[in-house]
Amino acid sequence: MRLFGVVGWKNAGKTGLMERLVTEITGRGITVSTVKHAHHSFDVDHPGKDSFRHRTAGASEVLLASGNRFALMHELRGAKEPSLAELLTRLSPVDLVLIEGYKRDEHPKVEAHRAVTGNPLIAPGDPTVRAVAADVPLDLDRPVFDLNDTASIADFILSEVGL
Repeated sequence: MRLFGVVGWKNAGKTGLMERLVTEITGRGITVSTVKHAHHSFDVDHPGKDSFRHRTAGASEVLLASGNRFALMHELRGAKEPSLAELLTRLSPVDLVLIEGYKRDEHPKVEAHRAVTGNPLIAPGDPTVRAVAADVPLDLDRPVFDLNDTASIADFILSEVGL
């Protein structure tokens, strides 16, 4: 599978960029899956629902299925967080996997950057960041795109991964 990431500090615009990229790239007939890293605990089901009750009762995995989708929840129960490589083996084949987060992994990435956050750029110290999408002009040794120029960012990513 071809991989490309979107990284950046909190409130840099990563999720919005991911959403726009998925829309743009799938609109071109390319299949896309996404992986999102969360730095906190999260739930995809809610107290009182059957799946939540199964999980809190101690099930290792709960598979929730309908005619529209299915979701597999796997409880780590103290086990080590799986690596990105391990998680990717669970995905069905697609043309491109877009990854939000996992900034320390070795796949190629574009950095989302908003000046208002006051955070430093990741790109200067990380050769895996192949381009930056920013809301201000930047002078860097790699391509810089307007954060809202989704089509150009998608063109760059697709070129980088050979699609």
